[in-house]
Amino acid sequence: MRSRPRPRRLASRPWTLPVLAAAAVAAALLTAVPYGAGGGPAADGAPDAPAAGRLTAAGAPQGKARPDARHVVLAVHGGAGTALRRDETSPEREKAYRDGLADAVRAGQRVLDRGGDSVSAVEAAVRSLEDDPLFNAGKGAVFTADAGHELDASVMRGSDLAAGAVAGVRSVRNPVSAARLVMEKSPHVLLSGEGADDFAARSGLETVTQDYYWTQARWDALLAAKKKTTGARSAAAALADEQAKGTVGAVARDRKRDLAAATSTGGLTNKLPGRIGDSPVIGAGTYAKNATVAASATGAGEVFLRGAATATISNLMEFGGKDVAAAAYEVLVERLPKLGGDGGVIALDRKGTFDAPHSSEGMLHAYLTEDGTVFTKIFADETPPNT
Repeated sequence: MRSRPRPRRLASRPWTLPVLAAAAVAAALLTAVPYGAGGGPAADGAPDAPAAGRLTAAGAPQGKARPDARHVVLAVHGGAGTALRRDETSPEREKAYRDGLADAVRAGQRVLDRGGDSVSAVEAAVRSLEDDPLFNAGKGAVFTADAGHELDASVMRGSDLAAGAVAGVRSVRNPVSAARLVMEKSPHVLLSGEGADDFAARSGLETVTQDYYWTQARWDALLAAKKKTTGARSAAAALADEQAKGTVGAVARDRKRDLAAATSTGGLTNKLPGRIGDSPVIGAGTYAKNATVAASATGAGEVFLRGAATATISNLMEFGGKDVAAAAYEVLVERLPKLGGDGGVIALDRKGTFDAPHSSEGMLHAYLTEDGTVFTKIFADETPPNT
C-alpha cells in the first residue's frame, strides 16, 4: 500500500465552515472552502465517499485501479520519471519541491476562492510552476540538442471543449497563458514557433530572451545526455537527466463544477530542434470534458501521442462506462507501456474524484481538497508506480 501523503496547512478563513481533516494523515484543523455541491456522490464502482475533505486512502495500492482521493477541487503535477528518495534527498531539497507544488496549488486555490473559473485556476497553478526553476516548464525548461529552449503548452475548457495551445515558443515567459490566448483570442487551436511567439507578444504577454531559461541544473543535464553514448554517466548525472524529462500540469473544477486542464513543458533534454511532444496536443497531453474528466499527462511524449492518452481516458469513461480511476489506470498502466513508454496522469472528474496513476518510478504531484488541505507527494514511498 502507498504511504499516506503529507498534508499542508493553509490559512484559515473566518467565513468558512470548520471541518476536521483525517487524523490518520495528521491533518490540522482547517476550514472548508465550498466548491460545487459537496463534490457529488462517489463514482460508480468506487468505495463510498467519506466526509468532505478526508482522504479515502493514502493512495491506490499497486496493481489496483482505485481513486487516490475524493472531494478534490484542484491538482497539479511536476512531472513523471525517477522518483525522489528520502535517503538521497536533503531537507532543503524536499522543502523546495513540496513548497513548489503547494505554491502552485495555492495559486489556483486563490482563483477559486474568489469565485474564479476552472480555466483561470489551472492557468494560475501552471504559471506558478513555470516560474519555478525546479520544474521543466517556463524558467526551468530543458535544453534542446543545439542548446536552445523550445516550450509547449495547452489548455482546455470542459464546458464547451474549447482549447488552445502553443508549440516551440522561444520567447514567452509563461506559455500556458499564450495557450489560453490562442483559445480565447484567435480562431485557432494550435500555434507554433515564431508565429506563436509573435501572437503572444502582440497580445501583451511578457517576453524574455533565451538566457532567461538558462539554469545550471538543466545545462548539466544536457551535458550528461550528450555523454550518454560516449560512456557511463555518474548516478547524479543520470538522475538529473531523468528528472529533466518532466512536464507540469493542472486540473480543476470550479463552483459551477466546470472542469479544465492545462499542461506545459520544456520538452526532452537534448531533443532535436523542432520536436513537439504530447503536451500541446489536445487529446494526448491535455483533455477536459465536463461529462467525463480533466486530465494532464506527463511522460514519454511520443507514446502519449500515439496512444491519444488523455482523450482515451475520457472515451473509456463516456463510451466504456468506466470511472475515472479505472479509465486512467487502463491507459497509463495497461495500454501505454505496451507502446514502449511510461509516465503518469492527474485525472479529476466533476464529482471531485481524483486519481494519479503512473507507470514511471515516480510522479511529483499535489492536490487540494474541499476543506482546504493540500497534499504533496514527491517520494517513491508516497507515490509508488501502479505496475
